[in-house]
Amino acid sequence: MHLGKLGLGSALVGGMAVTGALVLAPAASAVTPASATLSFDCGSFGSGTATITASQSGSTATFNLSTSAITSPINVGANSVSSTLTMANTAGAARTFTGHSNPAITAGQPISTGPLTGGVTVGDSLSGKTLKVVVFGITVNCSGTSAQNPGPFKF
Repeated sequence: MHLGKLGLGSALVGGMAVTGALVLAPAASAVTPASATLSFDCGSFGSGTATITASQSGSTATFNLSTSAITSPINVGANSVSSTLTMANTAGAARTFTGHSNPAITAGQPISTGPLTGGVTVGDSLSGKTLKVVVFGITVNCSGTSAQNPGPFKF
């Protein structure tokens, strides 16, 4: 009878080892670099530098963007900005990332937007190309005017 208990205990240890292997599965791949800058020209709304941060979870990429190219003439409440960031892709078709989220922005401060999400595939190599921001029904279209530094986001 004592051997039966030992056999049951061994089976549990074996089961725990299998469970432990599942928990230790590899994590999702990470995008590099995590952050980059580039310049945008937003026509009559201005021009300036933008900082883009990136993260990845599986086949979804998330970007956050802050730019001095557009400053808010009035206070803008949180989650009032709709944005579309288009990224050139040296590995294929351009990718588009959208979102309707932003922190509260006080008058005179740069626009920040994100998270902007969209799909990516392994091998994508993305650089900022255009930014469209809609605030209170006013659309601002911006075009990238410099190379992204450091180079493209690689997935």
